[in-house]
Amino acid sequence: MRSVLRAVLAAGPAALALAGCSADGVGAGSKAPAERPAVDGGTGTKAPLAKGPRLGAAGSACELPVTFDLAADWEPEAVDVDPGADFTALAEQGTVVLVCEIDAKPAGHIGYLRVWTGTGAGPDTDPKAVLEAFVADEPGAGEAVYTPVKAGSVAAAEVTYTVGGEARDEPGPGRAFALTTPEGPVVVHLGGPDLEEHRRMLPAYELAKKSLRLN
Repeated sequence: MRSVLRAVLAAGPAALALAGCSADGVGAGSKAPAERPAVDGGTGTKAPLAKGPRLGAAGSACELPVTFDLAADWEPEAVDVDPGADFTALAEQGTVVLVCEIDAKPAGHIGYLRVWTGTGAGPDTDPKAVLEAFVADEPGAGEAVYTPVKAGSVAAAEVTYTVGGEARDEPGPGRAFALTTPEGPVVVHLGGPDLEEHRRMLPAYELAKKSLRLN
């Protein structure tokens, strides 16, 4: 377990400002940033994303109400939030609390997938309402677009949004999906320091969403 101080500072918007816009969120007439090449055998075709271990089950790095596949080399670590710590509030967003941080640096990216969970919500809780509270509690968030999606076979909601602030030269990107489980809501969030890095990490986020199963 890492200290809650490190976890919440990493989660804070001023650290990496991990918030978001859609994958196609480039203004009209602007040039889309180049993607990092991923080729297969020198043919010029993109290689499929390599899978890492499955996360969420008992005995995994983060025990969660759900399980999903990680991209290869992404490193998960549980976040232990001490209710009495000075910075605990930074690990809470909307109705959920940060419980797991999955570091992309070993895979060559700058950013994290973060998993947030909540309690006390019933199975009929609207995932969109969970995301609305999540975004509302993000300083500088705006331009939110909500979409019904599937996380695995489970009904979910997804949001893309932007976040600005004094620590940024321009608004930064992020994306999250939410679902409800018998144990409460779950939010999986991806940001990135800029749009280019965010796009490079999107396949890992999509892998988590596509492979998700309830525990």
